[in-house]
Amino acid sequence: METIERIRAKKDFLAVVGLGYVGLPLAVAFAEKVKTLGFDINQEKISIYQKGIDPTNEIGDEKIQNSTLEFTTDPTRLKEAKFIIVAVPTPVNGDKTPNLVPIINASKIIGRNLSQGSIIVFESTVYPGVTEDVCGPILEKESGLVCGKDFKIGYSPERINPGDRVHTLENIQKIVAGMDEETVENIAAVYELIIHAGVYRAPSIKVAEAAKLAENAQRDINIAFMNELAMAFDRMGISTKEVIDAMNTKWNALGFYPGLVGGHCIGVDPYYFIYQAKMLGYYSQIIAAGRKVNDNMAIFVTDNIIKKMIQSNINVKKSNIYIMGITFKENCPDMRNSKAVDVCKHLATYGIKVKVVDPIADKAEFKKEFDMDLVDLKDVRNADCLVFLVAHQQFKDLRTTDFRKFFKSQKLQTKDVFIDIKSIFEQKAIEEEGYSYWSL
Repeated sequence: METIERIRAKKDFLAVVGLGYVGLPLAVAFAEKVKTLGFDINQEKISIYQKGIDPTNEIGDEKIQNSTLEFTTDPTRLKEAKFIIVAVPTPVNGDKTPNLVPIINASKIIGRNLSQGSIIVFESTVYPGVTEDVCGPILEKESGLVCGKDFKIGYSPERINPGDRVHTLENIQKIVAGMDEETVENIAAVYELIIHAGVYRAPSIKVAEAAKLAENAQRDINIAFMNELAMAFDRMGISTKEVIDAMNTKWNALGFYPGLVGGHCIGVDPYYFIYQAKMLGYYSQIIAAGRKVNDNMAIFVTDNIIKKMIQSNINVKKSNIYIMGITFKENCPDMRNSKAVDVCKHLATYGIKVKVVDPIADKAEFKKEFDMDLVDLKDVRNADCLVFLVAHQQFKDLRTTDFRKFFKSQKLQTKDVFIDIKSIFEQKAIEEEGYSYWSL
């Protein structure tokens, strides 16, 4: 426990590698307790943090400005750390196979700057075996040290829920695992410094890796089930929301809702399970089917937008459509793997150039990514169709009477279209205002 005691005594650094939606809150939290380094290879990102700006909105500008966290892009500074947490993204390739390049590169950087006696904990979502079979050997090769003798490795799956102000880092129990019992206890002792909900000691690293995949695959399947119901109920002329409201009166209803499933966790992690299972000769059926359903929801939504507009006698190609929300989830600025983006792309295949409104998304990042400007909510005018894809609080705060100024003032034989994917608004109230309403 000497290494841990030195960190607690602020003689050695703890380092977090990868300062995104997971790494930044983690590093800031640890900085309140111990000497902490925040390392990222992205100089632009580090510069923004050093100015006291939090583009993730996870902890806020004030907290960054008052933090003792030391930001750096200098990999040699990792030599000062005895406890290193890896929180880099683990996306998928175009063919939906795991893309381990970020975690492999992070392991190489750490290995080249690894001090003897250090503990490296991976938080990035991976399939079982990556920590020990991929990352461990890279650390050994790059450092010239022996894993298990000169340094130890462990795994603790990230459980941060971006945009959630209730289930925060400190309030979510942390799973920890290590290559041996001593390492597990050391890792637990470090995380217990900041995790109020406590830690759960998994029996092995592979179990901890698998637990993260199972968590997100379970949510993915449940949402896919609700999406399948929504597609069927749409054909039956039944309101999915009304069915769910009725179903949720039973104590054991799970409370899931249909929607667009994107982001860097639920829309990605199941593919890691599917890939590894396939490599071992098992072909996923339920999880793969859930992924197929959810991946195709953007097409289903787009088709119904077009259908509603045609039914309302709107000239689709000349229409003025506003997409309300472009991030992958509510109250979060992250646009990675956003299915709202997919809806825009599918609408483009009809020759429609949409306008996008999102009070949470970063305007500069959106401009850089899509070569167009975000529209401020107050500037929405002359709409033929409003498409609410994301349930941001700013949208929820809108009143039914606010929408009239968004649409064209005069209509001849046409009807304004109101698409409400997340059922933010009451259908009856919207229809009473004369709009053609549709939701999942």
